[in-house]
Formats: sequence, structure tokens, C-alpha cells
Amino acid sequence: MTGLTPKETAVLRGLSTPRKIQDFLDRLPVNYEKNGETHFSPRRVLQERKAHCIEGALLAAAALWFHGGKPLLLDLKTKLLDDEHVVALFRENGYWGAISKTNHAVVRYRDPIYRTIRELALSYFHEYFRDHDGVKTLVSYSRPFDLRTLGDAWITSSEDLWDLDDRLNAVPHFPVVPAANARLIRRATIFERRVINVREWSADDPRT
Repeated sequence: MTGLTPKETAVLRGLSTPRKIQDFLDRLPVNYEKNGETHFSPRRVLQERKAHCIEGALLAAAALWFHGGKPLLLDLKTKLLDDEHVVALFRENGYWGAISKTNHAVVRYRDPIYRTIRELALSYFHEYFRDHDGVKTLVSYSRPFDLRTLGDAWITSSEDLWDLDDRLNAVPHFPVVPAANARLIRRATIFERRVINVREWSADDPRT
């Protein structure tokens, strides 16, 4: 990794396990993009002290790479204009887990208990639904995207990383729901839909 400042190096050095990375991301305010859409690099996240999902995933991937792991992203695609989600993948003792930055009570960290990427991706299915009608919206997940294919300039970029979105979208994606069973999917209940509206960070918080 080139171009890191001593302060950035110290932060990444302290994020030595997936659990420490997740704890750090949980303490960061959510980026509500109040001044327009952003795609912060890890450097910008540390400068601005806030992040939304892919920004958090990039910081997590950078920290994993710093400590000898692979900087892998998993893209979760949705239908019906629902927000998509991106997480950073890690593997311990042969099992996959995920680091996630979100403002919801769900689609969060995944412990390393999943044998395959598909198992891990499917763990998000029942949590991913629209709050007004309960329709489940997760439709596909990507092959792991290795950020090392982009070099390391993305870590310290001062520019928004919009081109990285294009690369991630171009990765092969795999369907979640078997076509024959699509009509059998049950909607989330009213109670579940009420709980999903809980937010960890408020847009009124000046830090967001």
C-alpha cells in the first residue's frame, strides 16, 4: 500500500481483525450524502468520519488487505428500486463472514460460519424487504470482487470512486430465488416492517 500517511497507517494497524473493523465502522456516523452523492475512498472516510455502505466496505477491505487478507467485496442487488448493498468479505478457518456498514437493524455483520459465498448471501434474503409492503427484494449476489485488480490507488484517492461501481456491476451475479419458487415467497409481516424502520443514526445528527 502506497501513499498512506502515518495517521492512516496507525488507524489501519489498529483494525487487525474483522471484529475490530466492524466495531470501528459501527462507531462511524452514517453518510447521508447531504451535499450530494459521494463515493468516498478509505482516506476520505477517515477524513470525513462518516460512511455509507460501499464506503464502509472499502475501508474494511483496505484494513483486511493491510493485515495480509484479501480485499474482497460482495455486491447484493435488489429489485423495485430498493437500495443495493455492498459488504467486505473475510474468511477464517475456511468459513466466510462479512463486514457491513448500514443504518438498519438488519443486513449487518456476518460471523464466519458460512461454507460458501452463496450461503452467506442467502443469509441476507429474509432481512431485505420494502418497509411499506413487505416485498422481499434481494435478487442476486456477485462473485467476490478482488480490489487488488485495481492496484491500491483507490485507498488514498481524493476523488469519488464512481468507476469502481462500474467494475463491480460488471462482475457476474447469481440469482438468489429459484425461478420455480418465485411465486412462493412470503411477504414480511407488519411487525417486521415496523422494526425495519429503526435507524441507528439520525439525519438530524450534524455528524451524518
